[in-house]
Amino acid sequence: MAHSLTRRFTLTLTATVAALTLALASGCAVTRGQESLGAYVDDTAITTAVKARFVDNREVDASSISVETLNGTVMLSGFAKNTTERATAESLARSVGGVKMVRNEIAVRP
Repeated sequence: MAHSLTRRFTLTLTATVAALTLALASGCAVTRGQESLGAYVDDTAITTAVKARFVDNREVDASSISVETLNGTVMLSGFAKNTTERATAESLARSVGGVKMVRNEIAVRP
């Protein structure tokens, strides 16, 4: 259990540091329209948190689902094995702090 928590913390911390480094490396330039640098960093943190929850959950194949966030709206896309995986991914995304809305565009493989 402790190893799992340490691994999860390390994964989340690494992803957060990478996201912040990317945001800061771009300077003050905002690459997504009217979004401020602060909003971009918030969206990056939300995306990272959603992806980390997918990795930690056995029902969701994190490698098959893409996550994008803009102004607190999370868009999920990709493929799920079944409707349960699709619904679980949406539920996990909604549970992340700062998420205002979730657009679930995940297709269920036949």
